[in-house]
Amino acid sequence: METKDVYLCIDLKSFYASVECVERNLDPFQVNLVVADPTRGSGAITLAATPHIKNQGVKSRGRIYEIPEDIEYVIAPPRMHLYMEYSARVYEVLLKYIAPADIHVYSIDEAFLYIRPYLKLYQMNARKLAQKIMEDIYQSVKITATAGVGTNLFLAKVALDIMAKHVPDNIGYLNESMFRQKLWRHQPITDFWMIGKGIEKRLKKYGIQDLYAIAMCPPSLLYQEFGVNAEILIDHAWGKEPVRIQDIKAYRPKGNSISNSQILFEDYTYEDAFLILKEMVDLNVLTLTEKHLVTNHISLYIGYSKEVRKPSRGSCTITNRTNSFKILMEEFGLLYKRIADVHYPIRQIGISFGQIKPECYEEYDLFTDFKEVKKERDLQRTLVQIRRKYGKNAVLKGMNFLEKSTARYRNETIGGHKA
Repeated sequence: METKDVYLCIDLKSFYASVECVERNLDPFQVNLVVADPTRGSGAITLAATPHIKNQGVKSRGRIYEIPEDIEYVIAPPRMHLYMEYSARVYEVLLKYIAPADIHVYSIDEAFLYIRPYLKLYQMNARKLAQKIMEDIYQSVKITATAGVGTNLFLAKVALDIMAKHVPDNIGYLNESMFRQKLWRHQPITDFWMIGKGIEKRLKKYGIQDLYAIAMCPPSLLYQEFGVNAEILIDHAWGKEPVRIQDIKAYRPKGNSISNSQILFEDYTYEDAFLILKEMVDLNVLTLTEKHLVTNHISLYIGYSKEVRKPSRGSCTITNRTNSFKILMEEFGLLYKRIADVHYPIRQIGISFGQIKPECYEEYDLFTDFKEVKKERDLQRTLVQIRRKYGKNAVLKGMNFLEKSTARYRNETIGGHKA
């Protein structure tokens, strides 16, 4: 394997739950602990669960009420800042062995490493280097890691996700021939990276339930069903992945956007959900202002409670390229009235500003009051400076104190969870 490209995928086992155990001097392999916000009630999502409680059938992404009553366990409220600090400490360990150019941080608890040049440097094979890094992570941070080794990014990820959990040293190992020999017939197909329930359902229409069937399927049929994304499915079915870490590092998107979404704690009426939309637009506008950016394209997503009907989606290009809250909120208001269904309770809202450009590209129609735009921008910049110095809740608007508002709570969270 070491004569080809060699990648390592490192994952921190039950990361949030493991951090909470370290903080409490507990062993995650011996204690029942879940990370969840009990203030959200029994329907709160368990963001993580220790391996010990998982072995008793408790899911890491289930609900509190799904935990059997006969299981005693500890609930640890999420602390996102703490998890970010631990993640940074793990990254420091990785930097002791691998250069930043050869590391791709995939998520807060997972990273890809290109390790081929380092095998000769350290006089080790891939498994030995993986073991050394994992041992250092445990000694430095007290978090148990698992790893996948592969000849490309896809095989390293699959070796981690499927193979590592079945071997004593927690290190999975795959090349293309081993992949086809051991995993071509593996089910469920959703165990594989980048294949979710939606893709699984579409494949089942053609009787396809494993990667072998994809490999044997006429490519024309797959392209007809999935378009250009069929190329990824076909490559992965054969254990191939042309993208390398250096390609990821060099990638520059053709267009940029700023997005924001939230799942509401309860069902919202059409009117109350509009308040949340206003708060979200307000937040994104301040982000535009802070980064000296403008937009002329908006998108809106409305999800309804318990899937009583399909979500509503809409987008439009507007006549002004701006970061004015007044102008953008007016456009979102029109879009909301056009797509949102007044008859159904709303549970999810997502917005996006597209076609982002630097502020020097701003454009306005003949009906715009430029003095008002400048006055509003000066105010927004002042708000940005105050929030940057004193926190997001230092200056609030009247709407943020209404009963159904979520802005004050979300300003104290990271990714929707307590910081």
